[in-house]
Amino acid sequence: MIAIDQSLTPQDLKSDLSRLFETARETQSRFFADYDPGAGAPVFTDGGRYTSRGWTEWTQGFVYGSALLTFDALGDREMLSRGKKGTLEYMPPHLTHFGVHDHGFNNVSTYGNLLRLIKEGRLDGEAYEADLYRLALKVSGAAQARRFVELPESLGYVASFNGLHSLFVDTIRSMRSLMLGHGLGMFYWGEQDRKESLLSRALKHIETTLRYNLYWGAGRDAYDEAGRTVHEAIFNLESRAFRCPSTQQGYSPFSTWTRGQAWLISGAAEELEFLETLPDEEIQGCGLPYYPDKERLLSRLCDAARIAADHFITHTPPDGVPYWDTGAPGLAHIPNYQDVPADPYNPYEPVDSSAAAITAQGLLRLGNFLKSRGDRGEKYSAAGLTIAKQLFDEPYLAVDPDHQGLLLHAVYHRPNGWDATPAGTTVPAGESCQWGDYHLLELGLQIKRMAEAGPSYSFFACLDGGIKG
Repeated sequence: MIAIDQSLTPQDLKSDLSRLFETARETQSRFFADYDPGAGAPVFTDGGRYTSRGWTEWTQGFVYGSALLTFDALGDREMLSRGKKGTLEYMPPHLTHFGVHDHGFNNVSTYGNLLRLIKEGRLDGEAYEADLYRLALKVSGAAQARRFVELPESLGYVASFNGLHSLFVDTIRSMRSLMLGHGLGMFYWGEQDRKESLLSRALKHIETTLRYNLYWGAGRDAYDEAGRTVHEAIFNLESRAFRCPSTQQGYSPFSTWTRGQAWLISGAAEELEFLETLPDEEIQGCGLPYYPDKERLLSRLCDAARIAADHFITHTPPDGVPYWDTGAPGLAHIPNYQDVPADPYNPYEPVDSSAAAITAQGLLRLGNFLKSRGDRGEKYSAAGLTIAKQLFDEPYLAVDPDHQGLLLHAVYHRPNGWDATPAGTTVPAGESCQWGDYHLLELGLQIKRMAEAGPSYSFFACLDGGIKG
């Protein structure tokens, strides 16, 4: 269980934040010095050098998004140039990529950050630039909604790249692309001029995820623990019935792949923040029987975030860094692994620092959301800061002057054996991944703004008036 330091405050991490962003500037400078965009999107490091892995190009937005976040923190114009130029030159094909579920990763991290920086007065962009970024986000939201699969009972989901039968838990985080599109006045225009609300499709996806990728302790199967998640839910496309849990990157459908759980925690928490800003009539206008009004929606999503967060806190070692899967077989060889700090160099199973970085910002958002509504959220906020403090220092923060990564000891696809393993060992360690680096920077920027009482960092801060653009 995480040993939550209730005394930590965002101000306590100011020196850690300075080190984080300076290290990020150095690692990105090394990376961009020899990065060839023609070689494909970089995914993870091998021997400290970023390499590509052609499964799906879901990480390219993190490359340029990380540069934009570093500019945000340090005001480094070179980082701004890298992020802006890369977005305009290499990200347009991602706007109409109908074959993936990753628009909330690629396009919100780039076009969304650029629009936010203009809105916050950090960029002196011409009016047409803001219009360009708004248009990109509208297109991305509609393109993501195109992968929607209708189910009975007013349910449905944005299918994963694995196929129309597949719902990934990750994709709840991509619902922010539909929410931004909705906030900008966009809709999905289908066959015979049928107009579909992007917000409605996002809410249907959320509820379907909460029913089939999150466990509620209601005895759905013999492994139903409240807060546990499963990577993939499989549906019969003929009958539209749910068939079984599955996984691509976890150990089994009946254990918890911790990065999948992290995506749900962070996705649910940040969508709570957005949905709270909507007027009740917009929720009611979707006509969904399970979300008759905004309060019912917020209550349901908040309950989901809490039980997933509680499960993560309970099943993660004291330092806040989880192993890659709660059912990984090698954990049986690590005595009391939930009661001692995670060991990234153990000979049995890898840790996943990227899951920690993603979860930490979700915990902070959940805690702040609860406190804003007069509820007790201190545990979650403190847990987020506890994890952040661990990740902002060695052995997780990269200090090797030759390493291109920022956050060490992340894993990508353990079942496929894609992650680099140090010579003489059998367990991946010491490497970075693009989503880990990006989300560590998001976490740092989030805490930095909290420490300075600055404007809140959120994916929808790019919207004029908070919502409509």
